[in-house]
Amino acid sequence: MERETLATLPNLISLSRLGLAAAFVVLKGTNARLLVIAAAGATDFLDGYLARRGGSASKWGALIDPIADRFFVFAAVCALLFDDMIGTWQYAILISRDFMTAIGFLTARAIPWLRSVRFKSRMSGKVVTVFQLATLALVFVMPDLVNPALWFVGIASLYSIGDYTLALWHARSRA
Repeated sequence: MERETLATLPNLISLSRLGLAAAFVVLKGTNARLLVIAAAGATDFLDGYLARRGGSASKWGALIDPIADRFFVFAAVCALLFDDMIGTWQYAILISRDFMTAIGFLTARAIPWLRSVRFKSRMSGKVVTVFQLATLALVFVMPDLVNPALWFVGIASLYSIGDYTLALWHARSRA
């Protein structure tokens, strides 16, 4: 049996979001942070595109990509909270889906009859990530639109949580 390599271009691009998360925390300027948000969004699109186009989609990539996304958003949202650029309730909305996804993943791994279920990204999760990144950018360019944008994040997050829960439930019955 051949072992899958971690060192593929799409995986390395996904892993770059960990560095971008650190950069977001360290950098303080508006333009620098906007550039980091744009780079995170671009790498999120590019890694999946290259993996699908090049036929190099892998178990590693399916694991690394969402972890890198969650890590970037969590680091950025924490930095904005600590810099007093967002409030606690805004923080909670921005990470609600990520928190619930983490709980779902850990629960699925702890319950024996769910361990064989393979997690796959879903469009609802991608939409939430886009809304999260857009809202992070709005903090810098149009702060007055952050609260309305949070409605989109919150509604999309609730939908995504339900979507992933149903997908897990249906996958469980096939596993």
